[in-house]
Amino acid sequence: MSVIEKKLKDRSNSTCELCGNEHELQVFNVAPYTEESLDHSILACKTCISQIENQEEIDLNHWRCLNDAMWNENLPVQIVSWRMHARLKNLDMLEMMYLEEDALEWAKVTGEADDDDGKIIHKDANGNILQDGDSVVLIKDLDVKGANFIAKRGAPVHNIKLVWDNAEQIEGRVENQHIVILTQYVKKTK
Repeated sequence: MSVIEKKLKDRSNSTCELCGNEHELQVFNVAPYTEESLDHSILACKTCISQIENQEEIDLNHWRCLNDAMWNENLPVQIVSWRMHARLKNLDMLEMMYLEEDALEWAKVTGEADDDDGKIIHKDANGNILQDGDSVVLIKDLDVKGANFIAKRGAPVHNIKLVWDNAEQIEGRVENQHIVILTQYVKKTK
């Protein structure tokens, strides 16, 4: 267990900071941050994380917990609550929430509150929509700048992360190297 995970468990009394579940807890880094920290991470259950990362899996009944989580004293929990209210179109709840200007900018970085016209959508070479946590394969050999290797065509990239401000880029691991990959060179796998 990492130091941050221990501190998050202490902060949350070993419960999901969103829904209160006590099982299958994980550290979840709130985008665009990728490093674990008390200021940018929450302790969340597997159910909450999978629904945050995969919009098709959303269970509206599960997210009734946001009515409590939105008042949490910890900013990362407030940010995730704001994003989920925006995604679920809970406009009344969004109006009740108050975030400082810089916190609101952080909350909006993923585009949850944007109309679908303004939202950044990541698509693979075949036009399939990509989401955080998806798996893809490379469709072309890629010379990885600064890493002295070539990522070979057909190499799998699991558990990708979207680059939230650029629809043409994703992040993932190839040959144990964390790299940025252009979406035009990947194909989503089922």
